[in-house]
Amino acid sequence: VQLQASGGGLVQSGGSLTLSCAASGIIFSIGDMGWYRLAPGTQRELVATITRGGIKNYGDSVNGRFTISRDNAKNMVYLQMNTLKPGDTAVYYCNARVPALRSEHWGQGTLVTVSS
Repeated sequence: VQLQASGGGLVQSGGSLTLSCAASGIIFSIGDMGWYRLAPGTQRELVATITRGGIKNYGDSVNGRFTISRDNAKNMVYLQMNTLKPGDTAVYYCNARVPALRSEHWGQGTLVTVSS
């Protein structure tokens, strides 16, 4: 199982970015998918998760600004990030769980930098 994240970059405060994550090498159905982030000097933080059925959960710091979505047919998960703030600067990691394998998988991370 491999997760490939993309879409990170440099954006000004108030701007928007969309992250994408593609899962491959999977023959079982993917369960929950999500995004987490890690900024220097901090602990990994939940950004958003989404179940296979589309139930979403957001971290408090991004609720109302970020939107998670997924395409089950393509094994893709997306993160639309609006009204970005310098505090959103971090490496963003996608995550996927495969219930049949009782496994959890992580992408390589994509860097988002928000300038003030």
